[in-house]
Amino acid sequence: MKLLHSGKVRDVYADGEELILVASDRISIYDVVLPTPVPEKGRLLTALSLWWFAQLADLVPNHVVSATDVPAEFAGRAIRCRRLDMVPVECVARGYLTGGGLAEYERTGAVSGVELPRGLVEASILPEPIFTPSTKAPKGEHDEPITFQQVAEKVGPETAERLRQITIDIYRRGAEIAADRGILVADTKIELGWAPDGTLVLADEVLTSDSSRFWPAQFYQPGRAQFSYDKQYVRDWATSGGWDRQPPAPEVPAEVIEATRARYVEVYERLTGETWA
Repeated sequence: MKLLHSGKVRDVYADGEELILVASDRISIYDVVLPTPVPEKGRLLTALSLWWFAQLADLVPNHVVSATDVPAEFAGRAIRCRRLDMVPVECVARGYLTGGGLAEYERTGAVSGVELPRGLVEASILPEPIFTPSTKAPKGEHDEPITFQQVAEKVGPETAERLRQITIDIYRRGAEIAADRGILVADTKIELGWAPDGTLVLADEVLTSDSSRFWPAQFYQPGRAQFSYDKQYVRDWATSGGWDRQPPAPEVPAEVIEATRARYVEVYERLTGETWA
């Protein structure tokens, strides 16, 4: 195998005509990798992605070749994948107003060019899910929100519409399944790539605690920050300590790491119905 790319939290190896995607225990916030890993994070996110790929298989094909035919040292945290020509856009769907979307709405009344009703607050449910894409920034730089028109200029209007529809379809399916398990999906980010036959294929991870905001429905209350089953807890810890979101990132206390791992485990168990061993 040959290491092709080491990203913020994943490493990609070439193995003949296929790729081995390895999820590490590294955690990044605001596009900066923290120096303290979260134990078993890579295994948790790999297992959850595989579960979601199965739930979404009728909506869009995915890149998975095998979750078991991988090098022994990566067992449980790696997926053998098809090679794809990745779309140069981060595809994001939002069903609730929070995070960067809320900040943009407060400035402009819109998110990624999508006009929204006046008077929305933190965690407001949107009238319908919206497509809010962003750039795919190089390592060390920040993704920036872009409009649908800008996506169309990058990839063409027909492909842009397909990206939007697939992203919204995945969000709706994921939100419906999660709601049955008492979890709200505030937003999610997916990645898509072209197979050699021209098919758009779902890749990387999907509907995990690193790529989505998950909120327990029982505690949902608009107008305030929500309890979150994802790395928002680490973001809040880091910014409350005065970190300026620039590297180097601070060391994370053991209790914050353990609380984050517990949230990743809980959302995995609630979504899949399986006990994390």
